[in-house]
Amino acid sequence: MMSGTAVVQVVIPFVILLMAWLMPALTGPTLPFGVRTPPAHANAPVIAEQRRAYRWWVGGVGGAALAAELVCCLVFPSTPLFAGASTAIAVVSTTGYLRARRAILTVKLGEDWYGGLRQVVAVDTTLRTEPVRYPWRWAAPALLVPVFSAVLAAVEYPSMPARLPMHYATHGQADRLADKSIGTAFAPVFIQLALTGLLLLVTRLALRSRAALDPARPATSAARHRRFVVRTAGSVMLLGACVNLGMLAAAWQTWHGNLSFSPLPVLAPITAGLLVVVAIALRTGQGGSRLATSEPDDAAGGPADPRVVAPDDDRHWRAGGLFYLNRQDPSLLVAKRFGIGWTLNFGNPRCLLLLVGLAVFITVLNLIGH
Repeated sequence: MMSGTAVVQVVIPFVILLMAWLMPALTGPTLPFGVRTPPAHANAPVIAEQRRAYRWWVGGVGGAALAAELVCCLVFPSTPLFAGASTAIAVVSTTGYLRARRAILTVKLGEDWYGGLRQVVAVDTTLRTEPVRYPWRWAAPALLVPVFSAVLAAVEYPSMPARLPMHYATHGQADRLADKSIGTAFAPVFIQLALTGLLLLVTRLALRSRAALDPARPATSAARHRRFVVRTAGSVMLLGACVNLGMLAAAWQTWHGNLSFSPLPVLAPITAGLLVVVAIALRTGQGGSRLATSEPDDAAGGPADPRVVAPDDDRHWRAGGLFYLNRQDPSLLVAKRFGIGWTLNFGNPRCLLLLVGLAVFITVLNLIGH
């Protein structure tokens, strides 16, 4: 029989597999597998065929990786390797995505899907004059957990053992101890604060990300964009709160000098956070594609012109559509073509500064952890 820890560690790769399998349904109909498609070709036979092939591939091979993880948990319940299963599922889903994208691109170019269409860039200036407000009520839990952790650490500090475990080996036994001090005792709190600060910065940038508007339905797509950025940024902050709770659970074991580490209380809130992200993504869709709005299709409220389409910008998405590089686009973050959330514009010089800052951030976290 599997332990509670093993159950949680099977759930995490299962959530990743579920998200990968659902991904084609979360992206908009004009971006199948990251390929910009005119609305008239959104139901092309090749797209439906590649969706089926992708789901069979991810469900079959990814499911086998999950089954192997389950067997490992049953045979070796004390040493589950969920990271291996999660990595395998990520590789499988990426491979399936690249295969489907290549097949759709071949048909798109061969049949000249954009021939005779009018490619138009739509801009909503109100996104700058009346920007989306930061969803502080979503961010509050992520901010409150580090505060609670700091108070709890201060209360527990006098009774903490003289030597605190600072690192645990893969078998869950402490292999490095350090003298009790403000630095060692409050290290988890410092990491929580750093992580929360990073998430606040990223979500702030995401709320200012460029809206990919449909020129035939600018009002509708602008309304969807606003709701998408709030919900998705909010889900990221809620996940951050769950990660902070997991770190608090790990810190509690450290503060009591536990030489044997139990991952269940750490993984349980993180798993719950992942499930929340999946649920919000299912309701919202990438870019708000699954949201219904009451906005008119255009300023006059009339029907959309089928000849007016968003520009074919596939050339800016490199390495199979996984990286966005456009030096003419001032945006730092843009919505992913396949997936939930945002990615960097690697053609923006500020991207380098952000990556350097992230590297410094990770280095500081490692120093705090040691």
